[in-house]
Amino acid sequence: MERLESLAIEYGQLALNYLSQTSVLVQLGLIGLLFFPALLLSRKVEPLLEERARNIKGMPGLLRVIIAFLRRFEWLFYVLLLALAYVTMAAAGWPADTRLVYAAMLLSGSWLLISAVSHALRSRTVSKIFAVAAWVYVAALIFGVVDDVAALLDGAGFSVGSFRLSILGAIKAAFIIGLMLWLSLSVGNFVDGRIQKIEELTPSLRVLLGKIIRISLVAIAALIVISGLGIDLTALTVLSGAVGVGIGFGLQKVVSNFISGIIILMDQSIKPGDTISLGETFGWIRELRARFVSVVTRDGREFLIPNEDFITREVINWSFSDKYVRLDVDFGVSYDADPHEVIRLAIDAAGKVDRVDAGFNPPVCWMTAFGDSSLDFKLRFWINDPQAGLTNIRGKVLLALWDAFKANGIGIPYPHREVIFKNPVNVVSS
Repeated sequence: MERLESLAIEYGQLALNYLSQTSVLVQLGLIGLLFFPALLLSRKVEPLLEERARNIKGMPGLLRVIIAFLRRFEWLFYVLLLALAYVTMAAAGWPADTRLVYAAMLLSGSWLLISAVSHALRSRTVSKIFAVAAWVYVAALIFGVVDDVAALLDGAGFSVGSFRLSILGAIKAAFIIGLMLWLSLSVGNFVDGRIQKIEELTPSLRVLLGKIIRISLVAIAALIVISGLGIDLTALTVLSGAVGVGIGFGLQKVVSNFISGIIILMDQSIKPGDTISLGETFGWIRELRARFVSVVTRDGREFLIPNEDFITREVINWSFSDKYVRLDVDFGVSYDADPHEVIRLAIDAAGKVDRVDAGFNPPVCWMTAFGDSSLDFKLRFWINDPQAGLTNIRGKVLLALWDAFKANGIGIPYPHREVIFKNPVNVVSS
């Protein structure tokens, strides 16, 4: 604390002495005034250049950096005006010391480059933190106070046994962790994108390889961070064992779903695009994740079903080996109808319905029973697109049967009830 107070007094006195000079005040005024013409110039030029930059196609990352650079165009003009002022003052020989304008030019130029490059990061919070931290470090380099600031930050800390934690160490640790995580995730996403484009691999294998590569890269990054920070893992063996037991009980379901997800990807029992039924849920698989499977139903709802359910419960995969699915439709006709004619009409009507396979697997119809009030039949047909729905195709087939029977005079019976009174009914006349 005493060192901090002494440094603050020392640098404060130096700043007051420096700012009391006339040449310094002139430079400060010039630095402040030159920003306004730079702002006006950028408002004139920026829209024109941005409109041309929007024509760049196929390179979204490069376009993002260019647009970010153009939207900070006032800093470019500001740097150019400061450079012009610096050259003019150096040529005129007054003031003799123009380091303040030179430093402002370097600081503005570094902020322009750092802020534009940091905009390539997708996270706005991470982008801002990176930009500010990088600019502060560059400013310390320009003013030559890196060693003093580092010593000051390193002095503010505490020790636990042989391990010392300081502000400087925490900043370095945060920087290394952030950098390694960003690199591992970026490389993992890039490799995963390449794997997803390999058509020779099955969808399940592509997802499995992508997850393995991402997890491996994150694990490698964690080991590099631990090694770079000089953390002794042997000292954490007992603690990590106790913590591991607690985490194991608390995250039992999470781990179970994760392992189930790996099993699903390896045995390829389900894959993206499959049509499945699980309990009351019928839909097609949109995505396989580490903890759950995304299933989209016909009404547009998206169910996030835990991976464990696909291992422990009965799952109907309508498109596991192929997409051919057989459907049954039960119906009955009047006893006055000719059953041979009914079978012929039913097969012909079903074969004319869209989505019904009338070639490779033509419909069949069988008489199944002499019912109480009808001749009962079962119509069977095949479709090859169950993801398009089952209820709707059954409805179309039933409508086709109705139209065919009505056109040929075949009746569809319905229950009749006869009421018999045991005692005569007295009718009272009015």
